[in-house]
Amino acid sequence: MGRKIIVWLLMVSLAVLAGCSSEQKGTAAPAADGQGRLKGQIVAPLEGVALIVYKTGTDLYGPAFAISPPTGPDGAFDLELPDGDYVAVARKHKDGTAVGPIVAGDNRSEFIKVTVKGGAVEMTVVAPIKIGDQRRLSGDVAVGKTGLAGRIVDSDGKPVEGARVHVYDHVQMSERPKFVSEKTGPDGRYQVPLPAGGTYYLAARDKFGGPPKLGDLYGRYDQGTIEPSAVVVREGELLKDINITVTKVW
Repeated sequence: MGRKIIVWLLMVSLAVLAGCSSEQKGTAAPAADGQGRLKGQIVAPLEGVALIVYKTGTDLYGPAFAISPPTGPDGAFDLELPDGDYVAVARKHKDGTAVGPIVAGDNRSEFIKVTVKGGAVEMTVVAPIKIGDQRRLSGDVAVGKTGLAGRIVDSDGKPVEGARVHVYDHVQMSERPKFVSEKTGPDGRYQVPLPAGGTYYLAARDKFGGPPKLGDLYGRYDQGTIEPSAVVVREGELLKDINITVTKVW
């Protein structure tokens, strides 16, 4: 009898220790339907930040797998996800836009790897303000400074509003652009300041992030060639009339 009591006490002790370990890790009981969730708080800032979630292995600057609603004054978020491996990032644009490159004054966290498996993963995400590197979005190019300028037009030669010019330093244009212009206005005009002269390759589109999709406007700067045409900018030169025609992707 005494031996049975000792064995029973050991089993109870192990169960209690297992419960304490689970509580320390913050894991929840597995969900029956294979769904889990990310929940927690985004700080610095608290309000108006979205948690953007990508599937592991996908383009972290392309379309997201899931996006939380903007946080309220307490910075809390709660996003339900299927079981799987993800990369999460918190972002807030100072101009209120939902997409586009992060520039000085915007907020962004580090990319965070997380696994969801039938429970709640609790996180505290810090999204500091980005300082410096304002050149990613263009303003007016000052006289004597290096840059590009021109118009974005459609196949009929009419100006395209709301498009951006993406500037690359390699002809494949397969990675993130080095520089991105502000959106064009009703006249379709853009300007891109550059930190130095060099050889660049240009594309224009109405969406930011990921490859162009059906219905998007897209076009490359070329002079009737199969490959994009190189644009050579000299130091201190504002190269004008670099116009790009965009068409719908079908």
